[in-house]
Amino acid sequence: MELAQVRLLVSDFPACYRFYAEVLGLKPQSGATGGPYEKFSPVTGSAGIALQDRAMMARMLGELGDSVSGHRSLVVLRVDDLDAYCAQITSRGATLLHEPAPMTDRMRAAHLKDPEGNLVELQEWLLLRG
Repeated sequence: MELAQVRLLVSDFPACYRFYAEVLGLKPQSGATGGPYEKFSPVTGSAGIALQDRAMMARMLGELGDSVSGHRSLVVLRVDDLDAYCAQITSRGATLLHEPAPMTDRMRAAHLKDPEGNLVELQEWLLLRG
């Protein structure tokens, strides 16, 4: 397993994009200034910070809404075989919010919560960037 990123759920994606790219000087992965997703990388290291449009994640989970009083972040863990990993963790007591499903054309994901209610995303990359 590898920590892929810490993702911040944001309502004003363009303002947050400018902050991480222009103010903090992190390198954006794709240049998607309007969202709904962008990953920023430090000069060194493999994990990064990502922004995710709250409304998109709310539609996927059916619970976040547009209010900033809800979840603001989630831990993202990348696994090689999402179905097998989900089977392992559910056998150990984890409760998935939804079964593994496509999130984008390049990734499948499943979500669960830790005991404090923090969101955890498990992701399997289908296509790697060349």
